[in-house]
Amino acid sequence: MALHVLVYSDDRSTREQVLLALGHRPATDLAELQYLECATAPAVLKALDAHAKGTRRLDLLVLDGEATPVGGMGLGRQLKDEVYGCPPVLVLIGRPQDSWLAGWSRADAAIAAPVDPAALAEAAVALLRSDRTHLVG
Repeated sequence: MALHVLVYSDDRSTREQVLLALGHRPATDLAELQYLECATAPAVLKALDAHAKGTRRLDLLVLDGEATPVGGMGLGRQLKDEVYGCPPVLVLIGRPQDSWLAGWSRADAAIAAPVDPAALAEAAVALLRSDRTHLVG
């Protein structure tokens, strides 16, 4: 069974960087990843509404903290407050000094942009492994 990762950024190249960094299977003990790319906050909210209703499963949210007009950190906080069973949230922050904002947003992890593929994969795999049902074998 595949793992479903939502990637939010208004910048197509940022979304592409995330998809390339994580690939189809960032760890052998995890199932393959399938992606839902969202360029707007309303698209993210619609996907999370479907997740909450049980019609779409999401296992990880990767949110661009620098997205406009709605930043991923504010959106992440809203989702953590409003969505029952919100999946883990990983935010991309513009500067390492913004890590305190990631904490405010209730993100489960944060990495600095531009995307470091190894750091992103490590953070994403740790969050996906935190739910032992995702492990293969």
